[in-house]
Amino acid sequence: MKYQQISIIGAGNVAWHLALALERAGHTINEVYSRDIIKAEQLANSLYNSDPVDDLDFETSASDVFIIAVPDDAIEVVARQLLVPTNALVAHTSGSQPIDILMGYDFEPAVFYPLQTFTKGTELDIQEVPFCIEALNAESLKLVQALAKTVSRRVEIISSEQRKTLHLAAVFACNFSNHLFHLASNVLEADELEFDLLHSLIAETVNKALEIGPARAQTGPAIRGDQRTMKKHLDLLVDNPELHNLYQQLSQSIVANK
Repeated sequence: MKYQQISIIGAGNVAWHLALALERAGHTINEVYSRDIIKAEQLANSLYNSDPVDDLDFETSASDVFIIAVPDDAIEVVARQLLVPTNALVAHTSGSQPIDILMGYDFEPAVFYPLQTFTKGTELDIQEVPFCIEALNAESLKLVQALAKTVSRRVEIISSEQRKTLHLAAVFACNFSNHLFHLASNVLEADELEFDLLHSLIAETVNKALEIGPARAQTGPAIRGDQRTMKKHLDLLVDNPELHNLYQQLSQSIVANK
């Protein structure tokens, strides 16, 4: 594909990773928008020749692709204020918001959703990140698909309904599992133990789930029906009703889904 002229709307974690990846792929990032001009400047200064802006009027921009990388509840607000050149393509990066949120405006709507958790300053191989794309017509879909393929080896055409389900699954797999790591860390700290004792176990658990599937990889007292061990654990949690109940609920879920 030809290299694109792109503007990034947002200066958070997703915007940082996408802007740098797209520029490395050969595209030009003309502008970076943020309501906080200092944040826009910080990202723009990390790029070759990008202008920081805090105004959503892009009518004179050289860009033909605009990527909205802002929190979900801000996408519609941005779309209502956004002014772009005629026939420009505007794509949001949300996993949970439908493409419809960008419909009814003077631009071509699309979705450019990278299925990953991003942290500013933390390097990752974006080529391994699945990009889930959507558009309303063949020409726009061809453009957003070609753009995604310049930064990722896996590009999937996924509807808004499918993406909603995918985002739900991602919350279970990423956000909830990380919260469990946090709770495990708290349990250890209460008895003056270090969380890094679990590092190898966590890594092997993830590796096994990826290699043989989570159902086959499941181990532990619940799947074995080891009531004695589970009672010992529950006894340890008797003074923590929240974790006591969560332990019971997760154990019951493991049994019900084995």
